[in-house]
Amino acid sequence: MSGPAVALLHGLAGSARRTWGDNAWFDLLADAGREVIGVDLMGHGTAPKPHHPEGYAEFEQHVIDHFPEEAIDAVGFSLGAYTLLSIASQTPERFHKLVVSGVGKNLFERDEDHSRMILHAVTGEPDPENPEALHFSTLADDPEADREALAALLASRTAFDTSCLGSVNVPTLVVVGDKDFAHPADQLVDALPDARLVVLKGVDHFATPKSFDFIDAALDFLDAQPF
Repeated sequence: MSGPAVALLHGLAGSARRTWGDNAWFDLLADAGREVIGVDLMGHGTAPKPHHPEGYAEFEQHVIDHFPEEAIDAVGFSLGAYTLLSIASQTPERFHKLVVSGVGKNLFERDEDHSRMILHAVTGEPDPENPEALHFSTLADDPEADREALAALLASRTAFDTSCLGSVNVPTLVVVGDKDFAHPADQLVDALPDARLVVLKGVDHFATPKSFDFIDAALDFLDAQPF
């Protein structure tokens, strides 16, 4: 291995395989000599999928259980990025570097209408006039997905505690598309002790994991460009 293992955490209604495997992240990191840890978040992929909110009490611990003892690099998208920031605020020593994408102002401004839109979408009742809702609903249609589990996970979530961000004393790359509902991310960058920002031109939330500019920026930051 030519560097730390790299954990990859997907977003809501995704999976390690669909978000990272299908977009060549596994292969590129392996070509760079890195061990890849693709984590399916609870409620997703091959992970447990409780159908009640109380079943997600160990949501973050489920992620941590995939980590080796030594410090790792980690990349998170959307819900995966939230999760990494929360874990790193409590145990920054577990990380070497972080890349968080698809997050920004949404960490600081809770939009109840947006949250309801996502809930209706993943439970199969999307607003037919809202492309974002239709995309979330399509993700939840995947054979790996479980709409009832996703609804229970959403019900278990609480507002992100932004006061914890000052404890994330790990070099962090924040990546967000300028068409993403999470844009801008300046407030997040300012709240982190050691962060830099990359803005992807013309990229929306769902296109982020497959953006060549995102992949290139993340691999550069992690010193993990393929040989």
